[in-house]
Amino acid sequence: MWGGDRKFVGTLLRGFLIAVVAGGWTAVAAAATSVLKPGDHTLKLDGGRKYLLHIPPKLDSSQPVPLVLFFHGGGGHMEQAADDYGWREKSDKEGFIVAFPNGSSHFPRQHLATWNAGRCCGYARDNKVDDVAFVREVVSDIERKANVDHKQIFATGMSNGGMMAYRLACEAADLFKAIAPVAGTDNTEGCTPSQPISVLHIHARDDTHVLFNGGAGKDAFRDLSKVTDFTSVNDTIQRWVKLTQADPKARRVLEVPGAIGDLYTSPRNEAQVESVVTDTGGHSWPGGRAVRGKHPSQAINATDLIWDFFRHPAR
Repeated sequence: MWGGDRKFVGTLLRGFLIAVVAGGWTAVAAAATSVLKPGDHTLKLDGGRKYLLHIPPKLDSSQPVPLVLFFHGGGGHMEQAADDYGWREKSDKEGFIVAFPNGSSHFPRQHLATWNAGRCCGYARDNKVDDVAFVREVVSDIERKANVDHKQIFATGMSNGGMMAYRLACEAADLFKAIAPVAGTDNTEGCTPSQPISVLHIHARDDTHVLFNGGAGKDAFRDLSKVTDFTSVNDTIQRWVKLTQADPKARRVLEVPGAIGDLYTSPRNEAQVESVVTDTGGHSWPGGRAVRGKHPSQAINATDLIWDFFRHPAR
């Protein structure tokens, strides 16, 4: 009996060596990829940082699927992000994978966390946390666990999380196809994307935290060492129109009661910049439920709008 087992093991080893010699590392690695069950998975990287990964039901693991990374706002955490913005539900409906990375915090449970998005925010910025490297590790870890479409990786986030998406567009454009910040402007120190990347920015005119016309509002920390003098929405959009070499003349693509959207198209259709502005809603996620006393604009549903933009950034 043992002789037969030994022969079987030998056959497996020979097959493995043949695969390696033939340059089959990719195939071998793919065969070793674990298949995660549908639902939420709390995962930790070697450095101790963690993220929450949501796998939708009825996912065909043989087919590559899109990956969305959602970044919570300053003072939030990954579980709160998964609960509040509708991305788990959207993942289940549309069949993509969504990840909720956790920012940095000096608290043991890593709550009240922030992202180092350049000039903002708090603990992560002050400690010069390399959040771009962390995000790259998160994506690599997910790719070892699921069949991700490398051409369909996206980033979105709320407030400080949206600012983090801008930093990723600046420093990891090789990894992401498009970003969609909500209520968080571009507060990076410098920006040199390695390749074109599409941007959808969503903001309320009456935001009382990240002011539409720039600066920190009454709901932000008064001590700007904890926040920053936020970039305005217009300066953010104009910066990315230049970075994408888009036509500076916008085309109106959305007009509903309480919201408008303008699209700046690049000549070669490589990357688009879209600005969607709601009249009301303050510092919140449009279309979402009321959270902690904030009542979002219902003129649009940001989650639906962002997913449509991710799937069809050029229109």
